[in-house]
Amino acid sequence: MGTVTISLQRKWFAEFIGTAFLLATVVGSGIMAEQLAGGNVAIALLGNTLPTGAILVVLITMLGPISGAHFNPAVSVVFALRKELPWDQCGIYILFQIIGGIIGVWAAHLMFDDTLLQFSSKVRTGGAQWFAEGVATFGLVFTILATLRARADAVAMAVGLYITAAYWFTASTSFANPAVTIARGLSDTFAGIRPVDVPAFVAAQLVAGVLAWLICNWLLQDHNGEPSG
Repeated sequence: MGTVTISLQRKWFAEFIGTAFLLATVVGSGIMAEQLAGGNVAIALLGNTLPTGAILVVLITMLGPISGAHFNPAVSVVFALRKELPWDQCGIYILFQIIGGIIGVWAAHLMFDDTLLQFSSKVRTGGAQWFAEGVATFGLVFTILATLRARADAVAMAVGLYITAAYWFTASTSFANPAVTIARGLSDTFAGIRPVDVPAFVAAQLVAGVLAWLICNWLLQDHNGEPSG
């Protein structure tokens, strides 16, 4: 039986629909959690955290065989550096991730009868927040690469669990994703971030993702000293 070839259009659409559902979950669960938490921010955050971790397991499991289930420009850049994704396709992946994220945010707004077009007013800035985003993204990329090496079929669960944990141990609540960050700038809800704060988050995420790739190249090299990717 021959190898099944997946068209580029199907890969692009998988990245689009996966990122859209991810953002619909992040923003929608944030709105629902805030409405039901009665002012208890910890309960609201928990209500935002669990659906996000859960949807990541679902999305990566079902779309991973099609596109790799990146849903994240930082991850796509790392896989391009690993020579597992051509650079021109990396750019298209990122475009579809960003568009999908924005569509997902708008879908969440419509589901909760909220204003479609918004800009967040939630302040997320400062050295601690930027460092937290670096830690969050480093850990995410490290989780993906190390789990791929140790047990590839466990990546979906590992990523879902990591993000669930990182929501709570990082000061920024672990955006860890430039597409997610950009899209959340367009939602003045529990999960939002001011558009002016987006560039510093994205910079921290990209730098940390590349750093994680470099360290994994050393740590996960095979017995002959060859890099893992």
